[in-house]
Amino acid sequence: MTLQPARILAYRDFTQGDGKPHSAVGDVRIMPQVWIPQLETKRDILIYAPPSYNTSAKRYPVIYMHDGQNLFDIATAYAGHDWRVGETMEALSAEGYEALIVGIDHGGEQRLVEYNPFPGKFPGRGAEHVAFLCDTLKPFIDSVFRTRPEHAATGVFGSSMGGLISLYAFFSQPQVFGLCGAMSPSLFVNQNAIIGYARAAAWNEGRIYLDNGTREPSARPMYDALRAKGYRSRRHLKYVNERGARHTENAWARRLPNALRFLLQAWREPRFDADAET
Repeated sequence: MTLQPARILAYRDFTQGDGKPHSAVGDVRIMPQVWIPQLETKRDILIYAPPSYNTSAKRYPVIYMHDGQNLFDIATAYAGHDWRVGETMEALSAEGYEALIVGIDHGGEQRLVEYNPFPGKFPGRGAEHVAFLCDTLKPFIDSVFRTRPEHAATGVFGSSMGGLISLYAFFSQPQVFGLCGAMSPSLFVNQNAIIGYARAAAWNEGRIYLDNGTREPSARPMYDALRAKGYRSRRHLKYVNERGARHTENAWARRLPNALRFLLQAWREPRFDADAET
């Protein structure tokens, strides 16, 4: 399904004059109320472009991130705590890590349904949500922006239920996503169905970042399953267990820079390779 032509506005212009204390940093743009045919609803889409985007002809990896309201702006974020994605990407760009970030707003009361890929006791439309990312949104982004459209340069990222749907997208669409970030993923859905799903899925040659805090449910069972599946090298898998951290936006913002460094390592600017992390 083709995304209908949408207005792409500067986020700063879009929010100007609404009286709210906005905090978005960097070149953030918005496509207001994009029609999602797979879910028969509309949603705002946010796009962050790195500092060099308007002064170069380069193509960039793309990370599709869930819960767009929480990524860039305290005015729209849950409980007034955003992930500081703009600030993080501006700083990482100075280290040679540049990427486009595409944030998809969640569906409010429908969030749990749209991010659940395993309907059972609770309803789930996660498969339709992932179909929107792959079949509608990504082709549009690749046609409008200078992206690297290949699997190895395309990521999906989220926290909690957003982490669950990110893992599902990575393993259900291995031809599309080669990078996956799952912070504090909700593994419990439908009796840990995502763990069995990942075990049975085809091998996806890519990078997976997992984490949790010690004061919330652990992502270790998924880490152990992925290790057993063969994701053993530092190139394939990273797991972080942050001491004292809770299930909060602040914790995810704090861990975000290192998560993105790991996922974007292969796309770091060549001039930084001498001191690149392994």
